[in-house]
Amino acid sequence: MPFSNIDKPSKYFNTVTYSGNGVNPTSITSVGFKPDLLWIKCRSNIVSNLLFDAVRGVSKRLISNSTATETTETQIASFDTNGWTMDADTANNGSGRTYVAWNWLASNTAGSSNTSGTISSTVSANTTSGFSIVTFTYSSGSPTVGHGLGVAPAIVIVKNRTSDVNNWLTYHKSMGATKAVYLNSTSAEVTSSVFFNNTAPTSSVFTVSSNLYAADHVAYCFAEVKGFSKFGSYTGNGSTDGTFIYTGFKPAFVLIKQSSGAGEFWTLSDNKRVANYNVTDARLFPNSSNAESSNGAGNIDFLSNGFKIRNSDAPMNTSSATYIYMAFAENPFVSSKGIPTTARWSGSF
Repeated sequence: MPFSNIDKPSKYFNTVTYSGNGVNPTSITSVGFKPDLLWIKCRSNIVSNLLFDAVRGVSKRLISNSTATETTETQIASFDTNGWTMDADTANNGSGRTYVAWNWLASNTAGSSNTSGTISSTVSANTTSGFSIVTFTYSSGSPTVGHGLGVAPAIVIVKNRTSDVNNWLTYHKSMGATKAVYLNSTSAEVTSSVFFNNTAPTSSVFTVSSNLYAADHVAYCFAEVKGFSKFGSYTGNGSTDGTFIYTGFKPAFVLIKQSSGAGEFWTLSDNKRVANYNVTDARLFPNSSNAESSNGAGNIDFLSNGFKIRNSDAPMNTSSATYIYMAFAENPFVSSKGIPTTARWSGSF
């Protein structure tokens, strides 16, 4: 069996950076595929994290650092063959501002009906890369919802689209089905059987329960794929010579949250905002509208087979604290042809 069946991870997930020009319309044409999930963050200014997807519709916006309801906007005009087209809004294309966008490929459709669960869902799934976008309507009880992946997802992120009181409810396999964290919050993991009815996802469905309001919801589901994605946990050591986490690939994207303690930000690092060399120190925060921070508190090395924490700050490396993470690959550690990858250069320009 090959080490990885995905030799080019950027066919399924890719990060792009760009500078705003204030022109309407403007097209970004460097993604490498037509995105199904687009997450944009302004790096240079205090602006919310914006999420758009092909199943809800390109004009429907959610904000990861807020419980706010879905809104209809003109910010994104279309998902295109190699990217997307947007307007001149300062949140995604302000003149003189810098931006980053994270892009995932599902099925390149608006989804299809899935009846695997006790309630129907609409699903756009990519079983090769282990990613699906799911929409469903919750009314009551503890229904199951089809996700279309064919294997159990390791992460399920659920958001109520029509109510501003629901958090971004996040299941992570390392915490189990009785616990959740909130993507929009600094809170620690919360224990409750009503989050996912104390039931882990299966190869066909995930379970929701009375924590949800009767409303329309969206879920982003991620399953581990060898050499492409890894979702796990680690224990901090409180040292600048921090923990090494094996992923089986050179990371392109690493999202970390301290799950054992409250008050710590989600921290997001990628391979494009600091290109080609370690340490990577540019942090953004899914639960905050803050601009990019590069003060050393987010120092992390992207290695050929995982990542290593290079700071002692609480959001990533308090001694004995537990952290969960999600990571996507730039390159598998070893390709299907037996070709190894290399770590980023260590140093600075």
